[in-house]
Amino acid sequence: MIQGFCKDLNRSAVIFLLKNTKYNFRLAMSHVGVDKKGNDLNLMLMVTSCAIGGTLQYGYNLAIMNAPTIFIQNFVNETFRERWDVQLKNYQVTLVWTCIVSIYSLGGLAGALIAGPMSITFGRKKTMLLNNIFLMLSSLLALTSRAAKSFEMIIISRVLVGINAGISMNVQPMYFGESAPKHLRGAASLSSAIFTAFGVVLGQVVGLREILGSEPCWQYLLASNAIPGLIQLLTLPWFPESPRYLLIDRGDKEACINALRRLRGCEVQRSELDEILQEQAEAKGLRPSRPWELFADRNVRWQVISIITLSSAMQLCGNDSIYFYAYYVFKESGISPDMIQYITICTGTCEFTACIICNLLIERQGRKILLMGGYVLMTGWAIVFTIALCFEHMVEWMPYLSMACIFTYILSFGMGPAGVTGVLPTEIFSQTARPAAYMIAGSMMWINLFIMGMIFPFLVSELGEFCFVPFAAVCFLSALYVGLVLPETKGKTLSAIANEFHKLNYRGQDKQGLPAPQAQYQLGEVCHSTAL
Repeated sequence: MIQGFCKDLNRSAVIFLLKNTKYNFRLAMSHVGVDKKGNDLNLMLMVTSCAIGGTLQYGYNLAIMNAPTIFIQNFVNETFRERWDVQLKNYQVTLVWTCIVSIYSLGGLAGALIAGPMSITFGRKKTMLLNNIFLMLSSLLALTSRAAKSFEMIIISRVLVGINAGISMNVQPMYFGESAPKHLRGAASLSSAIFTAFGVVLGQVVGLREILGSEPCWQYLLASNAIPGLIQLLTLPWFPESPRYLLIDRGDKEACINALRRLRGCEVQRSELDEILQEQAEAKGLRPSRPWELFADRNVRWQVISIITLSSAMQLCGNDSIYFYAYYVFKESGISPDMIQYITICTGTCEFTACIICNLLIERQGRKILLMGGYVLMTGWAIVFTIALCFEHMVEWMPYLSMACIFTYILSFGMGPAGVTGVLPTEIFSQTARPAAYMIAGSMMWINLFIMGMIFPFLVSELGEFCFVPFAAVCFLSALYVGLVLPETKGKTLSAIANEFHKLNYRGQDKQGLPAPQAQYQLGEVCHSTAL
């Protein structure tokens, strides 16, 4: 009886809160539909506009650095000789080149750390637009570096474009997850991975010697990332801000309903608005969390552990390293060096195709099966790849098996970890904790990307053909974690997902003793209580 009384009291408090807001909610609710079907075209256009200048940049700026390697190294050597009459040794040139490449990760880490405060202060859409400032400065420095005879400008350019990628990798999935309806939330967030893979393919194509990958054009190749950013600046302002941000963070109900109507292409459905209202009621009076506060909050302990584990595994699984190893494997398979650049495009296309397939399956099969299945398959292919490398000089057809393992490994990564990992922070954290959660996830991703870039050459030199054994172990442990710990989030509300994690966060304890501020009521009742 006491529990029933408390439940009714919570429901009454929420109703009272909604009735006494500044905005007359009855007028707003007159625009709410019940069963009308919308047109998802506006949502698709918004996703495309945002992603072209967002996560596409991450993949693109990774890929375009492969083609001009020799040209930039020669440029560094010539600069030292003209300035100080010093001829650099090979290891010194390699050291400068490693700095140019690796500094991108440190810029990404800085971008991930400022993405949360920016998304809270300016909103999701404005943050993506302001993010192009870093991109345009980066392109300008890269374009003029050759004329200025300054390799330092290239290093600063890579830092700035890393900041751009770090911000977009965090804010874009947040923007998509908050703007999409529940049944498309996973597919919309997963589109970030699709555009990342497309950016890799686009960078590989633009980096061909016949296009911009030649010695006279390498500065234009580095500056070409300004074109997608310009497209975003021209198109994204036509689309609305995240509806959840407008209602929960800004308290603007009219703007929220208008944003929903524009994104859905129809009148707002009652059930969707109910869900956002419930999240607003739960976040009432709470300020946005800081990253260190999430570490100390037992209510989100396993959510934080999950994003740290899976964001780290995404970089430690060896997918980026297998791109590096691909040149060696293709050469051993008898492919001429002139043709390897074209075969390499197939690896990027492979991941791009896999991400599209994952996008089609995520709302049918769920997050957990795709994530766990991807890591299980990667474990198996890493083992087969190791065996193929061990016997490549003994069995004639083993190099072809190695080549097949490269494509299947990348396919397995694209089918699960590449896309699903970025969806999780949107679905397992509340509105107030989401920016901080993305800061943690993004930081772990960029830190581990930097670590992998530094230690992989040593893994190759020390372990030889067994260099992928550590990656197989990471993939196996990640699959085990997903299978045993991570709950399925497909089609569930934030409250339902939070209840799943409560069982982990307070295992063995009575839930009546939990400090749970969430308001508990059935979806739809609030709308009925406002004299709809």
